Amino acid sequence: MNNDDYTRTGGTTSGSGNFYDNDHSATGDTTVLNTLTATLIDSVEGYQKAAADTTNERYAEMFNARAQERQQAVTKLQAASARLGGNPEDDGSTTAALHRGWINLKEAVVGRDDVAIVKEVERGEDYLKNKFETALANTDLPAEARSAVEEAWQSVRAGHDEMSQLKHAIT
Repeated sequence: MNNDDYTRTGGTTSGSGNFYDNDHSATGDTTVLNTLTATLIDSVEGYQKAAADTTNERYAEMFNARAQERQQAVTKLQAASARLGGNPEDDGSTTAALHRGWINLKEAVVGRDDVAIVKEVERGEDYLKNKFETALANTDLPAEARSAVEEAWQSVRAGHDEMSQLKHAIT
């Protein structure tokens, strides 16, 4: 999947490509939390970019509200990572940042389109939903990490559903 301005579709993984890599130690647990945190940071940035780019005031308000909600989820995942002895992630992915540069160039040439923005936001929500479902399927995730992931999952699921409904309403 490609990265774009409104989504995170790259990931922080260990050598195998699986962010669990059969490591169920505190380090493995914080890797899961940090991977999800980086993904949520990209989501915050994507929503902020979408809010700035849309011409629809209602969409801008919706995107900004989601960005604020996601920032709260980021803060909680960072705190859980720190409590488990990890070094909390505080940045999004390099891949997503590089792709944002490409999208900015593309926008300069072809312009902005609210339907395209909503579709990309929804695509990012699909990716994020899958990341969280994978993390929640990890039966070895300790209670504290699982609790933090489940709390963030509420934001992810609500955002996914809202963006999916919006996409289907306008296309």
